[in-house]
Amino acid sequence: MRVTILGNNSALPAFGRHPTAQTVTMYGEVVLIDCGEGTQIQMQRYGIKWKNVNHIFISHMHGDHYFGLPGLINSMSLLGRTAPLNLYGPANLKPIIDAILQAANTELKYPLVFHALPAETELLADTPTFTVHSFPVVHGIDCYGFLIEMKTRGRRILPEKCMEHGIPSEYFEQLKQGKDYVGAAGETIKNELVTEDGPTPKKYAYCSDTLFTESFLHIIQGVDMLYHESTYLEADADKAAARYHSTAIQAAKIAVLANAKQLLLGHFSSKYKDLEIFAEEAMSVFSGTIVSVEGVAYDI
Repeated sequence: MRVTILGNNSALPAFGRHPTAQTVTMYGEVVLIDCGEGTQIQMQRYGIKWKNVNHIFISHMHGDHYFGLPGLINSMSLLGRTAPLNLYGPANLKPIIDAILQAANTELKYPLVFHALPAETELLADTPTFTVHSFPVVHGIDCYGFLIEMKTRGRRILPEKCMEHGIPSEYFEQLKQGKDYVGAAGETIKNELVTEDGPTPKKYAYCSDTLFTESFLHIIQGVDMLYHESTYLEADADKAAARYHSTAIQAAKIAVLANAKQLLLGHFSSKYKDLEIFAEEAMSVFSGTIVSVEGVAYDI
């Protein structure tokens, strides 16, 4: 499971930082979360293949989180996409996309399947690779976070042990599912002799944009990585509250309360050029803090 930051600034691009967008990659499949202005250019720059993107999640209707979406949707069609694209977002996103396509007399060459975000916490996507739940956060307009859970592929095969016991490779998928092997002579090879526990499924929570709140702590408990907006430094805490945003220290407090293993900060205000102080402030509360950098992929 890997998170790649395509944009980590807030409303305005500044100091080489772009509006919000990021991808989560699992087993080669790519999920796009938010799509600020310039996202498709950032995808090209950092080697994110649109063909691997089948699910896009938009957190809310502030432009720095979706203004790049019409261009990306159109480019996918121009480049020959035929596979369905699942788009999840607030209900009022669909008529905007429809109006843009209609005004340009554009007919997409692939099915664009729209899923309106529910008001409360709910399972949005359930694929063989991952699940995604949405949950409400507290912002100036309806806004949602996303919890992405990578599924396990079962038990890990020990090839040497399989060879030792004469188990053919075509039976490996059943071994991954925990089944014992029964040989031609009726002998049973116990699964635990030729496999071991697979990797623990990873959990990633995306929380942007939001006022400091504990309302969704029960949803993100124990995540391996938490992305939490940190628009302001603590000196501007009053401004953060007035604009329904959080400070770096507040993000760190959420990480502690959620028992998160790592904290990834982002959505920085364009008033700040140097981001080092964000790390200093957050790490005074939570040592596992990382200040996100565009183009960097973070393994979970």
